[in-house]
Amino acid sequence: MEKANESSLIGFVLLGFSDHPRLEAVLFVIVLLFYLLTLVGNITIIIISYLDPPLHIPMYFFLSNLSFLDICFTTSLAPQTLVNLRGPEKTITYGGCVVQLYSSLSLGSTECILLVVMALDRYVAVCKPLHYAVIMNPRLCQQLAFISWLSGLTNSLIHATFTLQLPFCGNHRLDHFICEVPALLKLACVDTTINELVLFVVSILFLLIPPALILISYGFITQAVLRLKSVEARRKAFSTCSSHLTVVIIFYGTIIYMYLQPSNSYAQDQGKFISLFYTMVTPTLNPIIYTLRNKDVKDALKKLLTGKLC
Repeated sequence: MEKANESSLIGFVLLGFSDHPRLEAVLFVIVLLFYLLTLVGNITIIIISYLDPPLHIPMYFFLSNLSFLDICFTTSLAPQTLVNLRGPEKTITYGGCVVQLYSSLSLGSTECILLVVMALDRYVAVCKPLHYAVIMNPRLCQQLAFISWLSGLTNSLIHATFTLQLPFCGNHRLDHFICEVPALLKLACVDTTINELVLFVVSILFLLIPPALILISYGFITQAVLRLKSVEARRKAFSTCSSHLTVVIIFYGTIIYMYLQPSNSYAQDQGKFISLFYTMVTPTLNPIIYTLRNKDVKDALKKLLTGKLC
């Protein structure tokens, strides 16, 4: 019993990239750069969505939620990662690991559902334009956002709690740079078949069903856009929808690769780099993608930079 509880007393050693000291210095600069870009880019999206009246529509309400979520998600992981990359100490307290696991799981799961909600918004806007304002009313938008956040929190409470119930029998060297479920399962000193089954089921619910629904909605959107007679209307519809679809592909592609591959084929170093990409790089790409491919956002950004937005 004493061994089983030892990890809760001394915390964990995050091995991360400690086998490559020179690489750690490079990664420190990269993580710091992307973290700062994430903060600047997503805060800018939130500000212009709030200040610019033309952006007071459901699409940008959900985009603001996504930006706030990305800020929280990266902040739950980046500071600890920077400390471990920079200093000789690679440790994280048990409490710190628990907080990191719950918060990252909750925020990551929330994004899975929020991207589906954003696809629903685009479907209604393109396929039912005359009823868009009635269907996507402020109350429904708030309810959909609340459901997204609640579903992420619920998944985190169930999934993380189930994982943390496992005995680690004194194993506290975590071969990762963050506290993540697959890495923690490898430390357990008991059979984790049930936990891996739960992980697989949760992955289907949050990583396979949502992108399937998104692809179905975009199938209907594509049909509706091709029926439009105006070339300008087609261009605008494809522009706004392609931004969201690009974010979906990058987000789900990296996480599906991480969580749904068989454990016996899991290359640890490769997995770390994939985790680094979706935790640090993806939140930076979202505002860039929406800015570069969206005229409304670019116009609002220009007004902000020239002082015309107040």
